[in-house]
Amino acid sequence: MIAEFGYGITLVSFLVAVYSVVAAVYGATKKSASLVESSRRGMLLTFPLITIAAGSLIYLLVNNHFEVAFVYEVTSRSMPTYLKITAWWGGQAGSLLFWSWLLAAFASAVTIRKWDRDIEFLPWVVMVCSVTLVFFLGMVVFYENPFTRYWLVNGNVEPHMFQPALATIFTPQDGNGLNPLLRHPGMVIHPPMLYLGFVSYVIPYAFAMAALITGRTDDRWIRLTRRWSLWAWLFLSFGLVLGGRWAYDVLGWGGYWGWDPVEIAAFMPWLTGTAFLHSVMIQEKRGMLKHWNMILVILTYALVIFGTFLTRSGVLSSVHAFANSPIGPLFMAFVSATLIASIALVIYRWPQLRGETEMKSMLSREALFLLNNLLFMSVLVICFWGVMFPLVSELFTGQKVTVGPPFYERATAPIFAGLMFLMGVAPLSAWGHSTVKTLGRAMWKSALIALVVTVILFITYTMNYIALIGFFLIALVIFVTAQEFWRGARARQRSQNENFFSALSRLMGRNRRRYGGYIIHISMMLMAIGILGMEAFQTSTQGELAKGDALDISGYTVKYRELASWDDTGKGVNFTRATMDIYKNGIYLGQLHPRIDYYFDSQQNMTIPGNRSTFKDDLYIILVDWQPTTAMGATFKIFVNPLVNWLWVGSLLFLVGIIFAAWPDRDPAEEISRRGISLSATQPSAAD
Repeated sequence: MIAEFGYGITLVSFLVAVYSVVAAVYGATKKSASLVESSRRGMLLTFPLITIAAGSLIYLLVNNHFEVAFVYEVTSRSMPTYLKITAWWGGQAGSLLFWSWLLAAFASAVTIRKWDRDIEFLPWVVMVCSVTLVFFLGMVVFYENPFTRYWLVNGNVEPHMFQPALATIFTPQDGNGLNPLLRHPGMVIHPPMLYLGFVSYVIPYAFAMAALITGRTDDRWIRLTRRWSLWAWLFLSFGLVLGGRWAYDVLGWGGYWGWDPVEIAAFMPWLTGTAFLHSVMIQEKRGMLKHWNMILVILTYALVIFGTFLTRSGVLSSVHAFANSPIGPLFMAFVSATLIASIALVIYRWPQLRGETEMKSMLSREALFLLNNLLFMSVLVICFWGVMFPLVSELFTGQKVTVGPPFYERATAPIFAGLMFLMGVAPLSAWGHSTVKTLGRAMWKSALIALVVTVILFITYTMNYIALIGFFLIALVIFVTAQEFWRGARARQRSQNENFFSALSRLMGRNRRRYGGYIIHISMMLMAIGILGMEAFQTSTQGELAKGDALDISGYTVKYRELASWDDTGKGVNFTRATMDIYKNGIYLGQLHPRIDYYFDSQQNMTIPGNRSTFKDDLYIILVDWQPTTAMGATFKIFVNPLVNWLWVGSLLFLVGIIFAAWPDRDPAEEISRRGISLSATQPSAAD
């Protein structure tokens, strides 16, 4: 009954979303305020309805209802309760319901706001959100139903939603269990963060479409969605970082990023979303790049749906992807239809999207931001081509030829270097007009300090010229950004007669977006240190060792001491763990314990590396294989990952910067209103 109830509520949610679309469009065209309000209420109703459906699914997951196919596929009796709950997004059907639930929550939240100043946007925002929700709920209702049950039909077990003739329910004794790779704590949080980022970008897209449809092509839609864009970027960035940490901990890559197709599928909307965040500032400040902003927000929305398609269609081989599914063509049809319709609207409104001012200097801040966007788009083209090339090659040659990390690294490295250089130059440029002389005068001190740092690194650390260029750019950005903090605080200190730290604190509080952006720039340079260390200096070795044998790598000596294997019946896992003695330049540092966990329910392994971390490097050991003989020989792969922990430190500061930039300020109109009320309350009236 619970499964039927959950499916019924999902179907009702789908019908309510369809109604919201129809009522919104009809109400807007007929100028019926009551129908528009009805569509808004329908949108609000979808969230509690889908919450009830989701609650039904969670109940089935937690209580081991293995007669439900989805429950059987992603849970088992040995799994703890928290993993059974997170299995909701661990499988295809459940993840689509989770996507729908988040979208309903966000769309409901945005429709609760006051619409007095922007009432013409309301029906079209509801329409766009509801169309997207209809699509995802349609996938759940008609193609990927998490409430389907197993039935015994003529001796065969078949999945059906409703009872076939002469069939009886079939309940397996236990489930397959969640993929072991998804039981890592990072994967408990990583998918929801990505989904939150994906879904959040629907809101700016909805307002952009509303602006195009209504002809309000000023920057009002950008101001309304500024926080949504920042929080969407936060969630997506956090999801990417958590995914990198998960890959580092359990995939046995020896790294955090392998240019996997599904990794890139999440990275592509991040690229366009980042370009969009930079570009909207130009429209707000100078009334320029309106075409850019519309195209970027459309691309971000399309790439969000496209990334979801890549994960769920089964067309690409990836450790992240779900199995083959019939919904792939439907996703492509939806992406194509929305993209064509959106671009058609942009073309229709193209004359009205002309900039209010012209770009007069190639070194002005707006020109450098435009160049920044072009570089981001270049990385996007490389990523898109790399992801799609296997499909193109299969279409024309019959063979699926993949491209690996070397292609992406060689193609994108110069572009990322250009982006870093712009991060150092753009903060020093002026709106409207800048020259080489003024920029040189502003940045020569920072450039000189960065050069000194680079020379020191050349003498003490590396002669790799590519790495030295990277370190110079990193140092340049950090010192330029620090200089901007110093200059701003000193100017306020002199004008307001405050101490330096009070001046800096108040300056940052009054300019959250600007200084939050500077914090993000510094954090990205710390992350770049870790990336550069891995790319330029990572070393690895592999060998089969008998007990007492050792491998040497980058000053470390790794000695194989013993291997132990045991079952934990309560957890349903077999643990095989090696003990390794670690020495550095002859000095004993301790032990590491790489292991392989075998899960009986899913009959799959999970690799847990042994890892010794410092800010200088990580020693990273993987147990590859072992022979259950008297000598207990085992094969190990060992990596030394220099500077990688700066990536994780930078990631934490990155999140701080985004939160600081996105933290809500008091609306200027509300502030003026509040002050007006306050002043009027203290002034004597005419009657007095």
